[in-house]
Amino acid sequence: MYTLPRPVAFVVTGTSTVAMLSAAAAPSPLYPVYQQLWGFSSFTLTVIFAVYVLALIGSLLTVGSVSDLVGRCPVVIGALTLLAVSMLLFVVADGVPGLIAARVVQGLATGAATGTLTAMTVDLQPSAPTGARVASAAPTVGLFAGAMLAGALVQYASYPRYLVFWVLLAAYIALIGLLLLVPEAPRATRPGRFDLARALRPTVGVPPAARRVFVSQVPAMISTWALGGLYLSLGSSVIARVLGVGNHFVVGSILGTFFLTGAVGAAVTPRIADRLRRPLGLAALAVGVVLTLAAMLAQTLPLYVVGSAIAGFGFGATFLVVMAAIADETPADQRGQTFATTFVVSYTAFSLPALVAGLAVEWVGLRTTVLGYCVLELVLVAAAMLAGRARTRVTREVPPSLPDEVIAPPRQVGPLGGVLGSADGRVVSGPCLCTATKPAE
Repeated sequence: MYTLPRPVAFVVTGTSTVAMLSAAAAPSPLYPVYQQLWGFSSFTLTVIFAVYVLALIGSLLTVGSVSDLVGRCPVVIGALTLLAVSMLLFVVADGVPGLIAARVVQGLATGAATGTLTAMTVDLQPSAPTGARVASAAPTVGLFAGAMLAGALVQYASYPRYLVFWVLLAAYIALIGLLLLVPEAPRATRPGRFDLARALRPTVGVPPAARRVFVSQVPAMISTWALGGLYLSLGSSVIARVLGVGNHFVVGSILGTFFLTGAVGAAVTPRIADRLRRPLGLAALAVGVVLTLAAMLAQTLPLYVVGSAIAGFGFGATFLVVMAAIADETPADQRGQTFATTFVVSYTAFSLPALVAGLAVEWVGLRTTVLGYCVLELVLVAAAMLAGRARTRVTREVPPSLPDEVIAPPRQVGPLGGVLGSADGRVVSGPCLCTATKPAE
């Protein structure tokens, strides 16, 4: 059977991630329209947002590692098929129950595909930096594209409540056809029924080799995705009600600014020195949040846009560091489960604070809630900075683990770092492995 060349398959995989996340952002510019039509509260709006994420997490917990057994393509094709069904549910929705049903199906599909598409991207990557760049930038590009596309179609096209979902449905059908031709990564063994049943049990996990670095990245995951949750859940309400913007395309563009600069951050960060990547990304997050706070207090739209752009850059830069660090430490046959676990943490941070914020809006109002959310975000960024410093200290102080046969004989090290000989008198050639350290992450 004909299969696509690896470079083309890599592009198809990245495009699939963009298309999948476009659907996640597409309803956001429509939320004010739905609220006006059906008269539901801000808390109901965040419930509609949260059920998507909860369904997504449930799918990650159950289907997230199945691709390690049955292959990437069958899982992604099934997920995109389910995602196409959710687009049809959005089209026929006539109230809050219909929106919730569409979002639940969409969440299940996105959860099944998220970790698998990331693993597929790493499987097909032409190089590790390129794979990390695409894996971290594709979600933000998708969120940007979905917000912009929906905003433009709602404001200027016919059938504003439906057309964006028809467009995405057509994209998923085309991608399913291309994914049928993507080469599958080799697997060591064929799974049995017991293996599949065990993989479908709700579990999260990270292989031992990657656990230390994974834990060190958790605060950064939480700080980035919690801010993304604020923008996608309450961002359209802030822009419309606090900043007075009535044009849906402008609303979608401002929301998209955060995710567009996120993609820029992911693209340019690999060119920055390793030791500066995490501090720069987290600093951009903090500066962006502070400017957003100032814009809210002063009700200044241009400052809000600038704050969104800087915070988005920090989102993309920080998440690229997270994904690259985890990918480097994860064995190939456990990437599906590891990336699924990564997104469980990320999407939990994406949804729970937003859900609490939606409830708080009913008690203290939109502006006060968003200001409090921004303060919480600054605390999370500070925690991520402290975790990064601790990780750097550990990396510098603890030598890397080496095989027993390498470290067993005590060695003498020459003035230029070469190994001169072992304690038993045997001459050993080659570089001094005992002085090698991993770069700080």
